[in-house]
Amino acid sequence: MKYRQLGSSGLRVSEVALGGWLTQGRTIDDATTESIVRRAFDLGVIFFDTADVYNKGEAELALGKAIKNLRREDIVVATKCFFPMSDNPNDRGLGRKHVIESVHASLRRLQLDYVDIFQYHRYDESVPMEELVRTMDDTVRQGKALYWGVSEWPVSRIVEACHVARQLGCCLPISNQPQYNMLNRYIEPEILPTCVRYGMGQVVFSPLAQGVLTGKYKPGEAAPKGTRGADDKSNQFMQGWMGDETLSRVQALAELASRFGCTLGQFALAWCLRRPGVSSVIVGATKVEQIEQNVAASELDVPDAAWADADRILGIEP
Repeated sequence: MKYRQLGSSGLRVSEVALGGWLTQGRTIDDATTESIVRRAFDLGVIFFDTADVYNKGEAELALGKAIKNLRREDIVVATKCFFPMSDNPNDRGLGRKHVIESVHASLRRLQLDYVDIFQYHRYDESVPMEELVRTMDDTVRQGKALYWGVSEWPVSRIVEACHVARQLGCCLPISNQPQYNMLNRYIEPEILPTCVRYGMGQVVFSPLAQGVLTGKYKPGEAAPKGTRGADDKSNQFMQGWMGDETLSRVQALAELASRFGCTLGQFALAWCLRRPGVSSVIVGATKVEQIEQNVAASELDVPDAAWADADRILGIEP
């Protein structure tokens, strides 16, 4: 496993991180979560990502149990808040009351004294930027989080947050957690270069396009039973990639990946990691074997010409 600085901060993270969005506390039990977390750690994964809204707190509870026997200094834990956690009008968004209470609730569920990174899960137009920045600055100064970041924020709001933080003498965000993969590159024109300029590292989610970039889904065929694509509660985020044309291109990508002695999934993760502004890719796992395969992407050496070939297969102009 290789490690990278998270942006311009002093925090180092594993190139491959383990997340629990659609798995921990939902589709896998606590024992399975613990075995996957333990195997990931043994393979060098030190970065674990979660959020309060993932299965309404159940993912944090499961992760907390799984990391309980790991030395706290050896791991990096990130969580998030924004989405409603109840019908309470203040139990949502990024108002100071909800954020502070969310920090405390997440720490209880994770059984931690602090998280390494606390992230704003989305932007909240109803809250002044000064309040957003000062709330995180206070959280860091109190030692409840060591750093803070954002997820899926518009580029204009990322810039504004950095400017306001500097004006107020507050801690700047060090991370951005966007969706990024070979099929979804929306961060490349503006967000990625802006974050590099402001010292924010990308911690990308869905680097395998919800599993589409593993090659398991075939054109003209129904999604295999037991997969995310066959689960109507989980597959709504991947429908745009399930057309026959896209799946045919993905199968051609798998053939390209095989030339380098790797799986398509490993190839796709290495594609994300090729960008200097990307610090880590977040993967999910329902089996130990999946994390074992994904971790190998950190050591994968692929020539630049292969990425150009991949773009041609996907129909992307240079």
